Amino acid sequence: MPTMWLSDSQKIGVAFCSGGGFFLLGGVMMFFDRAMLAMGNILFLIGLTCIIGFQKTALFFARRQKLKGTAAFAAGILLILLRWPFVGFLVELYGIFVLFGDFFATIAGFAGNIPVVGPYITMVLERVGAGARNSELPV
Repeated sequence: MPTMWLSDSQKIGVAFCSGGGFFLLGGVMMFFDRAMLAMGNILFLIGLTCIIGFQKTALFFARRQKLKGTAAFAAGILLILLRWPFVGFLVELYGIFVLFGDFFATIAGFAGNIPVVGPYITMVLERVGAGARNSELPV
C-alpha cells in the first residue's frame, strides 16, 4: 500500500481534506451553495490540522509572508457564512493561491504522470505557481 508512511491520524486528515474538496466542488457546481461551501471549508481545515498537527497549522497560517493569504482565506469563509457565497469563494480562492502557491510545483510534478492530460495540468500549475511566487516579491 503506498500510504504506509502516513500515520492513522494523517490518513484521517487526508480523508477530511478530500471530503472538503468534494464539498467545495459540489458547492460550486450547485451554484455556490452556501452550506456546501461552508462544510467544505470546515472539513478542509480539520483535515489539514490532522495531517500536519495543530501547532504546525497555526504556524503555517501565522507566517509573516502568508498573512495576506490567511486574511483573504478567513475573509472568504466569513463572507460565505454571511450569505455572500460567490464573492466569498472568490476571495477565498485568492487566499488559497497565496497560501498554497508554493505547493503547485509539487502537485505539477505528481500530475505530470497522468496519461494524456498530465502535461497540460503541469503547464497550467507551473504558470499559476510562477504567478504566485512573482506576486510575493517586494517592489
